[in-house]
Amino acid sequence: MKTPLLASPARIVHNEHGPMQQSVFGDATPSPRFREAYATRASHLHGLCWFVAAALCLGTASAATKLVVTVVNPGALPRPAETIAVPWSEVSRAIPGVLLQHLTVKDPGGLSLAYQVTNVNPEVKDPENLGLAYGDLIFQHDFAAGEKAAVFTVESRGPVAPVFPSKVFARFVPERYDDFAWENDVIAHRTYGPALAAPDTGHTGKEVTVSSGIDVWSKRVSYLIVNRWYNKGRYHLDEGEGLDMYGVHASRGCGGTGIWVGGKLAVSGNFKTWRVLANGPIRAIFELSYDAWTVQGRQVTETKRYTVDAGHNLDQVESMFAVVAGAGPELTVGIGLSKDSADPGQDPHISVTSVKEDGSLSLWVVEKTHGSLGTAVIVPGASFVGFAEDDLNHLVLARAFSGKPLRFYAGAGWSEAGRFTSKQSWNDYVAAWAVRLRNPVSVSFSTRR
Repeated sequence: MKTPLLASPARIVHNEHGPMQQSVFGDATPSPRFREAYATRASHLHGLCWFVAAALCLGTASAATKLVVTVVNPGALPRPAETIAVPWSEVSRAIPGVLLQHLTVKDPGGLSLAYQVTNVNPEVKDPENLGLAYGDLIFQHDFAAGEKAAVFTVESRGPVAPVFPSKVFARFVPERYDDFAWENDVIAHRTYGPALAAPDTGHTGKEVTVSSGIDVWSKRVSYLIVNRWYNKGRYHLDEGEGLDMYGVHASRGCGGTGIWVGGKLAVSGNFKTWRVLANGPIRAIFELSYDAWTVQGRQVTETKRYTVDAGHNLDQVESMFAVVAGAGPELTVGIGLSKDSADPGQDPHISVTSVKEDGSLSLWVVEKTHGSLGTAVIVPGASFVGFAEDDLNHLVLARAFSGKPLRFYAGAGWSEAGRFTSKQSWNDYVAAWAVRLRNPVSVSFSTRR
């Protein structure tokens, strides 16, 4: 397209009357041919300016700071679904002003990874957009056997990051007598709230269960099923996705707790309050609190914090016990696995494995028609005391102190999901998890352009 002629190329000059336009040709009148040549050159110069500006912008973008996350795998162990947590303060320090929805996390091969940013203080004021409410940037990596280290980059991106499909979920279920249920892509659980413990005062046939035990829902699919199963109302029959084949009754179920004293387990009632702190796509975090119960003249409360990660059959649990009345801050906690969890008529064959060096206890229960179910508890490190049992539970004993969290791991795996097909494969998984706990990855940070 031909460039239009400039009507009168001008510049701004100032005199005593203020700014005014003056022709760049002075008082002379340029010929049409001269004016056309001038306009063409001006148009070319305008295009060149835009090109230079764009190049400068691209150069600035390419030179933006990136956070480099180096993860070292001690012993070069295989670590499927290793969860890597980067404090948001490190991200904000490396990439000032970055928004959580404008991030890219890249693996060692340059592929973009799913990620999550936890919000641990949603009420905080943050006028400078420093991310003061945020906790960690979370992503996962499958370390192969022999893989000693992996390097990731965290970068700012212009477009909004995609919404990543969630592999974890946790929620309060008021429509089922205040259950609290959670799951990831391999296993699901639930426990019981105050409405289920309430008496049937109206003689309506309402179900009444007083228990702080932990139930297991065995799933054979990787997608989320908690809402689906509660919606259909039938989960004790396998209709293609799995089933609730685990009976908690009065036991501790799969990793429930109590205070071990005088050879007996003193336990709480149903949870009283709940709080969800994070809910996917990679990690769910929630808390359950329990009212005080009596332990040999002392009143004890408990708050459990669960951390549920994608791909993990064992959840991390941090139980905070508090002695609110009576003397003595030290407690011996019993963490249980039910001795009799099979449905009636399943003719269960139960194998129990305890490993003192790992602080681990595992059960493998073979049933007639439901397949086999493995359950386990691990108490790592100095908190481990030993093993015990009562009429209902096999127990791992742990040392705890009032006001300080006790960390342990508990969970389950079902043969029909395909990951564990024998007692040996379940025990191998539990043993490998104990090794991972003794040899955690180390994470360091640097920046580059």
